[in-house]
Amino acid sequence: MGYHVKPPQSLKDLPKWPSIFLAGSIEMGKAEDWQAYIGNNLFSHDIIILNPRREHWDSSWKQSIDNPVFKEQVDWELDALGQADLIFFYFAPKTKSPISLLELGLFANSTKVIVCCPNGFWRKGNVDIVCQRHHIPQVDNLEDGIKLIKTKIDQIK
Repeated sequence: MGYHVKPPQSLKDLPKWPSIFLAGSIEMGKAEDWQAYIGNNLFSHDIIILNPRREHWDSSWKQSIDNPVFKEQVDWELDALGQADLIFFYFAPKTKSPISLLELGLFANSTKVIVCCPNGFWRKGNVDIVCQRHHIPQVDNLEDGIKLIKTKIDQIK
């Protein structure tokens, strides 16, 4: 059965299962909780789901390196991205997702990225070009993303 990890939970001493980081649109809670949908559809597999959507996020927190809670969140995400076997990016239509775009740039050269960028995302053209240039597999919707994630998990095992 899947193992779900969210910040600020420790990334140490996790089961020796394949792991996936669910990167993408959150928009400080404005985007739908697509991570829960993906997680629920993968939970029957022996997989670690690294979900950056913090249970008790306070949008009034100062986004500064000097804010220990904010720094803890960003460090957790960067550590989890680096540790993950797969990174699934979802760029929700009608969101901006600047941090997710930054993270895609950080990991575009890796071989562990899958992207779902439906029509309606404001920088879909840029995302499509980055994916094409770096041979990143793309899917059109979350359901196809789940299928591809399952295939990739089976290849990792």
